[in-house]
Amino acid sequence: MKNLANFAEIVDEAARTAKAIPQFVGDDEMTLDEAYAVQAMSVSRRIQRGERRVGFKMGLTSRVKMEQVGVSEVIWGRLTDAMRVEEGGVLDMGGYVHPRVEPEIAYLMKKPLSGDVSPMEALAAVEAVAPALEIIDSRYENFKFALGDVVADNSSSSGFVVGGWHAPETDVANLGIIMKFDGRPVEIGSTAAILGNPIRSLVAAARMVARSSERLEPGYIVLAGGATAAAHLAPGVHVSCEFQNLGDVEFRVAD
Repeated sequence: MKNLANFAEIVDEAARTAKAIPQFVGDDEMTLDEAYAVQAMSVSRRIQRGERRVGFKMGLTSRVKMEQVGVSEVIWGRLTDAMRVEEGGVLDMGGYVHPRVEPEIAYLMKKPLSGDVSPMEALAAVEAVAPALEIIDSRYENFKFALGDVVADNSSSSGFVVGGWHAPETDVANLGIIMKFDGRPVEIGSTAAILGNPIRSLVAAARMVARSSERLEPGYIVLAGGATAAAHLAPGVHVSCEFQNLGDVEFRVAD
């Protein structure tokens, strides 16, 4: 029998202490169901320490992200309030192993959503949409992992920044994105890279979390997934991202 609780303690402590760990499972050793069970137990440990669930993140929703990390399946993770970074605020690098940042679309839910739904049904459950940035930080040494590893490690989700909210009917299907470090473009892309349309990521989220007996709850934030490759963060850098028709979102990394 695999000791999934032990796996959960290992990845939770790695995230809590910002210490890298060796890749300890492979896809041939841990099924996806087991990996999601480890993720749930790991996040449950955070909740027991006082954190609060605030949503979900989708991962590997663009071809460039799949190629960047060498996997080919959409995945998901859980968000807590402790992971939120104030828009325009400062990020402390001391809480991360090797953080990267990527631009995303965020959905704010007004109705519960779960199971097989259509894009129109998913959109009807949305309160607002916003530009966002996600800070990802796999705790595995050398950023090397198999699919089961990354899912167990909360799908590399570590932090997120949300910009100004817009009406849910705002068209976010194909918006230009320019992410800059200290005013210099580092990634240029489109929201269309997120499964062809970010709403498809929300549809996938409703379907996939239902398998773990969860649902997208009212008030939850759902990050639709990276629209470009993730860029490495460094001390002192100012990160800003301009989204066509949605405005900017930004933060600074502490020196």
